[in-house]
Order: sequence, then structure tokens, then C-alpha cells
Amino acid sequence: MNTLIETKPGLLYMVATPIGNMGDITLRALEILRSVDLIAAENVTRTRGLCRHYEIQARLTKYNEHNRARKAGELTEKLKSGWSVALVTDAGTPGISDPGAFLTNRVVEEGIQVIPVPGPSSVVSALSISGMSSGTFVFVGFLPNKKGKRRQELTHIASEKRTMVFFEAPHRIVAMLTDLYDIFGNRPMVMVREMTKVFEEVERGPVGSILEILKDREIKGEFTLVVAGSEETESPPSLSEEALNKLDTLLEESHGTVKDIAQRIAMEEGISYRRVYKECISRKNARKNP
Repeated sequence: MNTLIETKPGLLYMVATPIGNMGDITLRALEILRSVDLIAAENVTRTRGLCRHYEIQARLTKYNEHNRARKAGELTEKLKSGWSVALVTDAGTPGISDPGAFLTNRVVEEGIQVIPVPGPSSVVSALSISGMSSGTFVFVGFLPNKKGKRRQELTHIASEKRTMVFFEAPHRIVAMLTDLYDIFGNRPMVMVREMTKVFEEVERGPVGSILEILKDREIKGEFTLVVAGSEETESPPSLSEEALNKLDTLLEESHGTVKDIAQRIAMEEGISYRRVYKECISRKNARKNP
């Protein structure tokens, strides 16, 4: 086992940092941060706090989505001149849903070696506690901000059979879950909020239940969502007689739109929204054309 920790000139180190709890950082990561010539940080204030916590004297520079084109060139030149550089993201492992990949590609084109310094990952951490199939999975990350594009992306991946992992911000989580429920149906999921922090929260259940938990409260913190893959078959099981009777009654009495009725029954019965919606349309058309 190689326990010697040293940095070499002209190398880019991709250093994973805590996603919440300051204790979640490796000894190697700390030594790399102490010994490199420069730390390129997505969030300089946060990284400076980490360095202060571990008494690391470091030279920091900002590297983020807004300045990546210019800064990648500057960092590449420093690496070519022999500087050792560590890249850290806002939290977790750099290069995942951040501008890290842009810099990596730039320096690799120049023949510069990139060294991984493993550590915390919210993707792997959420999967590890989800209990869902994770032999293979799909990392989706953040969906588009705009509703139309978000729904288009969800529709594109709705038939994906592998477990999926999403990131979402607090101000968009309810809208995202609403679209997820409409398009994916009421499938199982695990929601992790404020992972490894003091107010960490884990909720398990169908999408509709998680949506109900969140939609009427003040929401803070970042979210990692683990969502079950599609299990649809060519011949999905029929709705129960009780669910069908309830559906017929609501349609007959015109309690809301077809979408409203389908959502209500899907949430009450814990079944797929899409299945109920299709049944609603079928029965409504049958009433028009007896």
C-alpha cells in the first residue's frame, strides 16, 4: 500500500471535499490541499472556510461556470509552467454537474495529467441508503429550469428501467416533483435533503407522497432524489374494481378535469398516474360513443 502523499509539479488534482459534514474528507485530500501551489475553487468562500477549519494555508482562485473559458486557459498555462493545481467543487467530487469537465478536457488536450483524489459523492451516498437496485444506474443530475424543457427531458427518460439519480434546488423541487409525478407516475423514490448536515432529512415513498410532504412547507437545502426505474410490461396489471368504481363515479359527477381525477385516484390508490389517466380517457371516450 502506497501511503506516501506528495504532489508533483504540473499535475491537476481533482479533490473531493465534504458535501456537508466537515469530517467527511480524506487524509490524502487534506495533504494535497496543503501542498499544491494553487486551489481552483467553484466557491472560494466555502473552500476558504474548509481550509480555515483544517488550518491549511493556501492560495485560492475562483473557477466556475461563469469564468471557465477564460480561467481554464490561465490554469492550463500555470500547469504547463510547473504549478501543481487542485480543483475543488462547491461540495463533493469535482467534475460531476459542475464546470470541472471543461477544465479536465482542456488540460488533457495539452498533455497534462489529471489525478483523482476520491472522497464524498452525494450520488453514491444517496444510492447507498436507497435500497434500490444500483448495479447499474443513470445519473441525470439537474433537469432544465424551464417547465417545457424539463417535461420533455422527463418524457424522454420515463421508460428507463435503471434506477435514476436527480439533483434539485429548493426553489424548484415542488415543480420538479409535480412534473415527475405527471410523467413517471407514482413510482417509488427516496428523497435526501441536506445530506450529512445537521438537519439531514430522508423520506421514502411513492412520488405523490413525497410531493405532499413538501408542497405546503418552507423548503431549504439541496436535494438528491433516487427514483425507481420503469417496471412497465406489455400487459400492465388492471386497476382494482374499487379504483374503477371510484373513477366512474368521479367521471359521472364531473369532479374536476380528467387530469385531476387521475391524480386523485393514483395518489389515493398508490398506483401509476399514467395508467389511471389512460383508463380515464378510455372510459370518457366510451361514454361519448356508447
